[in-house]
Amino acid sequence: MMPVPVTLATTAACAFLNMWLGTRVGQFRGKFKVSIGDGGHEPLLRRMRAQANFIESAPIFLLLLGALELSGANRIALAVVAAIFLLVRVAHAIGMESADQRRWRMIGAMGTGLTTLALAVWALICAFGFCLGR
Repeated sequence: MMPVPVTLATTAACAFLNMWLGTRVGQFRGKFKVSIGDGGHEPLLRRMRAQANFIESAPIFLLLLGALELSGANRIALAVVAAIFLLVRVAHAIGMESADQRRWRMIGAMGTGLTTLALAVWALICAFGFCLGR
């Protein structure tokens, strides 16, 4: 069995990040006394979307990360990309709090896209390399 420490650590960090995002939603659900949906409260909707957006973007990132690590990609480089991904996901959540914080949301969205794109391109290069026998 090949160990995948970068993927394991990043997945654990994503689990903690998702729990943090979920706790923030729960806090506003209690504050606004809403059990389902957003109850028309924009702050709750913003937090719900921050968590949902994370849940939408994290799985493909983690799949690419794990596949690259299993394929023998440089673990230090993977760890750097993973750390950037985690940081920009926190930035995105902060940016979702209010329109005043939209700069952080933009940094989070762009950073998520760029880190995922970097892994996707890397994975394609790696896959073509295997197909060409390199």
